[in-house]
Amino acid sequence: MGFDIPEPYVWDESFKVFYDNLDDEHKGLFQGVFGVAADQASGAALANLCQVTESHFKDEEGMMTKAKYGAFGPHKQAHDEFLGKIKGLSAPVDDGTVAYAKDWLVNHIKGTDFKYKGKL
Repeated sequence: MGFDIPEPYVWDESFKVFYDNLDDEHKGLFQGVFGVAADQASGAALANLCQVTESHFKDEEGMMTKAKYGAFGPHKQAHDEFLGKIKGLSAPVDDGTVAYAKDWLVNHIKGTDFKYKGKL
């Protein structure tokens, strides 16, 4: 897509959306992807990533709905597509899947989530 993937793969201030709960959840998503990358054979790491992702999307979408955020539809569709992909996986995951998840999260936050800054 376009934004640089941090290495090591951890959240930093450049990902800040300025909603403390969402920033904290984004940190958890980075940790979840990092956990899968660190142990691609771990079903528990994959299950954790799915759980933290689903929980975060629910919270973020709730905030968008409450704020009547105009771009909710396409944003939710992106969430649904990503969650559908990761929930359909089983361990072990391959390197391509890890790269996809890393890239998706970075580009979703900086390319999509950043559009709601100051609007929720």
